[in-house]
Amino acid sequence: MSGISAEASRWIESFLEAQAAELDASENTRLAYGRDLIDAADWLERKNVGFQTAMREHIEGYLIACDAAGLARSTRARRLSSLKQLYRFAYEEGWRTDNPAIQIKGPGKEKSLPKTLSVDEVDRLLGAAQTSARTQRDRIRNTCMMELLYATGMRVSELVTLPVSATRGDPRMILVRGKGDKERMVPLSPAARDALALWIDTRDDQEDSARKKGVAPSRFLFPSRGKAGHITRHRFYMLIKELAVAGGVSPDKVTPHTLRHAFATHLLAGGADLRAIQTLLGHADISTTEIYTHVIDERLKELVLQKHPLAEKD
Repeated sequence: MSGISAEASRWIESFLEAQAAELDASENTRLAYGRDLIDAADWLERKNVGFQTAMREHIEGYLIACDAAGLARSTRARRLSSLKQLYRFAYEEGWRTDNPAIQIKGPGKEKSLPKTLSVDEVDRLLGAAQTSARTQRDRIRNTCMMELLYATGMRVSELVTLPVSATRGDPRMILVRGKGDKERMVPLSPAARDALALWIDTRDDQEDSARKKGVAPSRFLFPSRGKAGHITRHRFYMLIKELAVAGGVSPDKVTPHTLRHAFATHLLAGGADLRAIQTLLGHADISTTEIYTHVIDERLKELVLQKHPLAEKD
């Protein structure tokens, strides 16, 4: 790690290795921790202290410097969290006999309500998937991906890595492997099942043709010739933006995660139980799911303010 001392590099590398091995932290999470800790190490070393010798006032000084640099509250909160976890790890490893960050209160994260879509907007996206691609194969594939995403609330990473073996036989439910390799069952709507059956037939025909040419079959439901072997999250992100334009929905409102939010808010608005939605989304903590109740509350508030007769009076 260029720019910081060998000792700081050792601390960070050991911490990240433990995150991967013991907590199954994703690569993206570890990269974020690494960037935060390298920045902190660089600042501390310019003050002639390091992770081994830094005290509470040094950590607080670093956070003040981050604030002065105009970093967002969420970024500052994440950097403090990274330092707290590093020092907890150092304490457990016996590298330090104290944790200088343990009593520091961070700025907290600004809680914003998740963006979601109306039922009409989702219908327009699904309609665009059926009509806007250049080839019939792509239209069938895109429709299947969109129907599955909206019917199940899957994360996009879960969608693109679905094994085809989990979806054969016209299933009413499919097994999804989520964060931390936790598995959950999600039900499929009739529309999603129809789209899935049509795509599997189309996909299998193409795979058979490729096999005759000596190409090994793919284990993924949505195969790709790229290195990953399946459609990437980035490709699907670009695809859903294209569908938004084709469907007359603002692209700024639409991401793969927006459909996950739409799945949850539409279920909740329809009277679904919050615990059931938690299970379907794969949330470890129901407090994460409860954010959708606030989305519904905000929509009801807007409805009253816009539609109630008294709202028109000064």
